[in-house]
Amino acid sequence: MRILFLTDIHANLEGMEACVASVADHDMIVNLGDIVGYGASPNEVSDRSRELCDIFVRGNHDKACTGLGGIDDFNPIAGMAAIWTQQTLTPENFEWLRALPQGPIELDHIWPEKSASSGQLKVQCVHGSPLDEDEYIIVMRDAYQPLLATEATITFFGHTHIQGGFCTHGEEWETLRPVYRTKRELESCDLTITPGAKYLINPGSAGQPRDGDWRAACALLDTSENRVTFYRVPYDVKKAQERIFSAKLPDRLALRLSEGR
Repeated sequence: MRILFLTDIHANLEGMEACVASVADHDMIVNLGDIVGYGASPNEVSDRSRELCDIFVRGNHDKACTGLGGIDDFNPIAGMAAIWTQQTLTPENFEWLRALPQGPIELDHIWPEKSASSGQLKVQCVHGSPLDEDEYIIVMRDAYQPLLATEATITFFGHTHIQGGFCTHGEEWETLRPVYRTKRELESCDLTITPGAKYLINPGSAGQPRDGDWRAACALLDTSENRVTFYRVPYDVKKAQERIFSAKLPDRLALRLSEGR
């Protein structure tokens, strides 16, 4: 089974569509949350997510933009975007986003046949952390307790907008960062899943990367090969920026897209 993981699309239709088109050879799509917020296409991205994605977990912006969470912890620009999004969403998309489930979600419970075909590979999905859906896992000390506490082989998470992850195998602990040659074209980087190891894997943000690479990010899990492939995908940044300018959202939300920050 080939599962495409998207996260932190943040109402960037162009980034989402580029990922789905460029990694077309997949059996299903898992969405790790923050479908909306920041960007100017909340309804379009919600519609496409409902059409394309099979499994969801909610993100903190999905909650904030539908009244389930406050914006007190948001910076002023994020707060303004959340208010605009809440006012812009159709009633149908508002209710759909509001009903998104909280992680962790264990994929083995949904596709029990997958474990037998993938060597007992156990996969779970969260937005922030398996211990707290709003927790940021940025450095190894953040990953330490979640890795110790989980029984999953791989926990796919988002929230940080940083592609990569963390791994523990016995006494070894490792920070994982894909290495690419350029910041211009479609590129991929493979990670082989080591038997007995546990992983936290972030596909990277499809809509607002913050790791210094402007390209949209996603990841593909091939359960038959026990392999995760990270992707960086060029997309029409100018069009996404023009939507933000036209919506009269803060300019910074558009400018940062070309910076990957």
